[in-house]
Amino acid sequence: MMFETRISELGLTIPSVPAPLAAYVPAVRTGNYVYTSGQLPFINGELIAIGQVHAEVDLDTAVLCARQCALNALAAVKSAITTLDDIEQIVKVVGFVSAPHDFAHHPRVINGASELLGEIFGEAGKHARSAVGVSSLPMGAPVELEMVVRIRS
Repeated sequence: MMFETRISELGLTIPSVPAPLAAYVPAVRTGNYVYTSGQLPFINGELIAIGQVHAEVDLDTAVLCARQCALNALAAVKSAITTLDDIEQIVKVVGFVSAPHDFAHHPRVINGASELLGEIFGEAGKHARSAVGVSSLPMGAPVELEMVVRIRS
């Protein structure tokens, strides 16, 4: 499949891989799988928003953050392989949403990432997923995302 072309058709750009914040690498390839580290909603080195969803960050902005996290995760995947056209399946997405204890819409936030992956990869974008609420994330980010991708052998 020509996923790189599809990304362009959607008017999207895969960004440069955000630099790690600590002692880790953005992605690791083992066999036909690529595992990403958690990706934050950076655009050009700046977070889209800071704070907890439903407290300082509204739901629509959080969804945009999840979409950007997915693009950043794809950048990390691409750093471990030659081209995103080599992706066979998005296997698993784990999304973390920083929110107060009474927030209950974590799945809606992470749908921002899941729906974007569906737009890009179609059937190959259907994945297993977890959407987890946490009290805080690195640098005060509202959303963090990691993924596992199977690539063609």
